[in-house]
Amino acid sequence: MCLAIPSKIVSIENEMALLDVDGVRRKASLLLLEDARVGDYVIVHAGFAIQKIDEQAARETLALLRESLSRVEQEGGGS
Repeated sequence: MCLAIPSKIVSIENEMALLDVDGVRRKASLLLLEDARVGDYVIVHAGFAIQKIDEQAARETLALLRESLSRVEQEGGGS
Protein backbone atom coordinates (compact mmCIF):
# COMPACT_ATOMS: atom_id res chain seq x y z
CA MET A 1 0.00 0.00 0.00
CA CYS A 2 1.20 3.47 -0.84
CA LEU A 3 0.23 6.46 1.26
CA ALA A 4 0.55 9.85 -0.43
CA ILE A 5 1.18 12.63 2.05
CA PRO A 6 0.84 16.22 0.82
CA SER A 7 4.13 18.08 1.13
CA LYS A 8 4.73 21.81 0.87
CA ILE A 9 7.49 23.11 -1.41
CA VAL A 10 9.77 25.39 0.60
CA SER A 11 12.51 25.90 -1.99
CA ILE A 12 13.44 24.88 -5.53
CA GLU A 13 16.90 24.46 -7.00
CA ASN A 14 17.74 22.82 -10.33
CA GLU A 15 14.41 20.95 -10.71
CA MET A 16 14.66 19.64 -7.14
CA ALA A 17 12.27 20.75 -4.42
CA LEU A 18 12.87 20.88 -0.71
CA LEU A 19 9.60 19.72 0.85
CA ASP A 20 8.23 20.14 4.36
CA VAL A 21 5.64 18.11 6.27
CA ASP A 22 5.31 19.16 9.92
CA GLY A 23 8.96 20.14 10.11
CA VAL A 24 10.27 17.00 8.41
CA ARG A 25 12.11 17.97 5.26
CA ARG A 26 13.14 15.94 2.25
CA LYS A 27 13.93 16.46 -1.42
CA ALA A 28 11.98 15.39 -4.49
CA SER A 29 12.37 15.86 -8.21
CA LEU A 30 10.04 18.27 -10.01
CA LEU A 31 10.77 16.86 -13.48
CA LEU A 32 7.22 15.50 -13.84
CA LEU A 33 5.49 18.81 -13.01
CA GLU A 34 5.56 21.83 -15.29
CA ASP A 35 4.52 24.68 -13.03
CA ALA A 36 5.42 23.83 -9.43
CA ARG A 37 6.31 26.85 -7.29
CA VAL A 38 7.46 27.54 -3.75
CA GLY A 39 4.39 27.36 -1.51
CA ASP A 40 2.60 24.72 -3.60
CA TYR A 41 1.55 21.41 -2.08
CA VAL A 42 2.48 18.27 -4.00
CA ILE A 43 2.05 14.52 -3.79
CA VAL A 44 5.32 12.56 -4.05
CA HIS A 45 5.89 9.00 -5.24
CA ALA A 46 9.29 7.32 -5.53
CA GLY A 47 11.13 10.61 -5.12
CA PHE A 48 9.15 12.49 -7.77
CA ALA A 49 6.46 15.11 -7.24
CA ILE A 50 3.67 13.67 -9.39
CA GLN A 51 0.74 15.99 -8.75
CA LYS A 52 -0.08 19.38 -7.28
CA ILE A 53 -2.84 19.52 -4.67
CA ASP A 54 -4.67 22.63 -3.53
CA GLU A 55 -3.81 23.99 -0.09
CA GLN A 56 -7.22 23.34 1.47
CA ALA A 57 -7.24 19.68 0.40
CA ALA A 58 -3.64 19.30 1.61
CA ARG A 59 -4.44 20.76 5.03
CA GLU A 60 -7.57 18.58 5.38
CA THR A 61 -5.61 15.46 4.44
CA LEU A 62 -2.82 16.29 6.89
CA ALA A 63 -5.37 16.92 9.67
CA LEU A 64 -7.00 13.53 9.01
CA LEU A 65 -3.62 11.79 9.05
CA ARG A 66 -2.71 13.46 12.36
CA GLU A 67 -6.08 12.43 13.83
CA SER A 68 -5.59 8.83 12.67
CA LEU A 69 -2.10 8.68 14.16
CA SER A 70 -3.37 10.10 17.43
CA ARG A 71 -6.07 7.42 17.63
CA VAL A 72 -3.59 4.65 16.90
CA GLU A 73 -1.27 5.96 19.61
CA GLN A 74 -4.15 6.24 22.13
CA GLU A 75 -5.17 2.65 21.45
CA GLY A 76 -1.62 1.48 22.02
CA GLY A 77 -1.07 0.39 18.45
CA GLY A 78 1.72 2.81 17.71
CA SER A 79 4.55 0.56 18.87
